[in-house]
Amino acid sequence: MSRIGKKPIPIPKGVKVAIAGTQVNVEGPMGKVAKNIPENVNVVVESEQILVQAGPEPQRNTALLGLSRTLVANMVEGVTKGFQKNLEINGVGYRAEAKSPKVLNLALGYSHPIEFPIPEGITIEVEKQTQIAVKGVDKELVGETAANIRAFRSPEPYKGKGIKYKEERIIRKAGKAGKK
Repeated sequence: MSRIGKKPIPIPKGVKVAIAGTQVNVEGPMGKVAKNIPENVNVVVESEQILVQAGPEPQRNTALLGLSRTLVANMVEGVTKGFQKNLEINGVGYRAEAKSPKVLNLALGYSHPIEFPIPEGITIEVEKQTQIAVKGVDKELVGETAANIRAFRSPEPYKGKGIKYKEERIIRKAGKAGKK
């Protein structure tokens, strides 16, 4: 049995949890999140905590138990604290600009600027022209949006130019050796 799946999830004050079939809806001070949980897993709300229980087939359901519990715990954390991914842009002339709340404009050394449409439920802040903060209540959506932005110009190993996560370390390669 999953150790993580057995742990109850405490419900903080100001958070409402509603369960309708396989869909779990969590609403809190920062927003709302809804996710579908696998059919073989039961989610129950009991006295200020959420319990995730396995269904009748033990082998398959225990495999999904830890996943389902973590998804619900991330939903509760997202509506109370929120999630954030920080990106850094390195390179001469590379910069970002938030044109509007719906569009992020990126200059990444291509012949044209890139206009990235910001998904619903995500806010993007450009602190400097080279630092981007992706924020939201859905952990999966925040990570996916940050990965999509990073994919426009992944960091290259020779000079380190491109978009990288703030905590990411780029392993540099040695350049070409000259003739003697």
